[in-house]
Amino acid sequence: MKLVKRPEIEAFLAKPQAPINACLIYGKDRGQVLERANLLASKIVADPKDPFNVSILTDSDIDHDPARLDDELTAQSLMGGRRLVRIKFSSEKATLDKAIAASLKAHAAGEFNPDAFFLIEAGGLGTDSALRRQADNDKHVASIACYEDEAGDVARMTRETLQQNEVSLSPEALDIFVARLPRERGVARQEIERLCLFIGPGSKRTLDAKTLEDFLGVEPEASLFQAAQDAFGGKMKPAQAALRRAFAEGEAGTDAVRALSGHFAKIRLIQTLIGQGIGAKEAAKSAGVFWKQEAEFLRQVRSWREDVLDPIARELIETDKACKSTGMPDLLISERLYMSIAGRAKRLGL
Repeated sequence: MKLVKRPEIEAFLAKPQAPINACLIYGKDRGQVLERANLLASKIVADPKDPFNVSILTDSDIDHDPARLDDELTAQSLMGGRRLVRIKFSSEKATLDKAIAASLKAHAAGEFNPDAFFLIEAGGLGTDSALRRQADNDKHVASIACYEDEAGDVARMTRETLQQNEVSLSPEALDIFVARLPRERGVARQEIERLCLFIGPGSKRTLDAKTLEDFLGVEPEASLFQAAQDAFGGKMKPAQAALRRAFAEGEAGTDAVRALSGHFAKIRLIQTLIGQGIGAKEAAKSAGVFWKQEAEFLRQVRSWREDVLDPIARELIETDKACKSTGMPDLLISERLYMSIAGRAKRLGL
């Protein structure tokens, strides 16, 4: 059974009730998947790390021992009370997807321990996934998709966290901060909590835009955002300087590639929205571009032709893999891509 609207998702996670005895939480935003799964687990059992009432499996466990999952769903709690069977599914194997879907169907039908709750965390499952189809269509299973947070979602999360810590941002400062945040839930929450520590929890202090800019200006993440913008803007030396500043502050090659990917995605999104008839300024706003960066973004959007921009998508993936697996210095690998993009931008007239 799909849960789509935020209120119904939050109500279920806060108080899961019968007849639902299983839940699939999936999506590319793995931070949001984990956050929601942890919240739900805490409502099912008193201690989600209790080895007597909680069983945590991975897709590798099921791959090596196909009967393991059904055995865990059948097992009774050693200490009495409700049992949680939690699986972290990240494999792309169709056979595993079907096997877990079959176990989910059987458990939802009451074939295993009725006091067990089956919680599945997965990545971005496509519509061809047997597991997703089973969860979407079974009234005893909650199916929750986790999409990237929109700017409004991030702003709401920021305000709520600041309020809990008895600090705040001015309206202009909030706009600046939200525009800088990544849309991946786990990373964004870490940045918000770090900001709270900077302001001073319980201080009741309100940070203005100037003070916030000073704070962000020395953040490694800010250096990467600037480096990515400079690279796509054809500013080779500033891009290299910002990139090396971020490296000196502890950022890795994979972080640098992620910053490029985020900038690339915004350019493509704005181009798509404009192609659909939406005005350039409105498209930039919808893509989460901060108003002070709007002119530069739109300049790049106009200049980057599709035939030159699209190949970069594959290069971003290949560079990310190379940073993680080749054993070569990841900083040099990512810097080479930055310089390559800056060179192409200059040839486009940027």
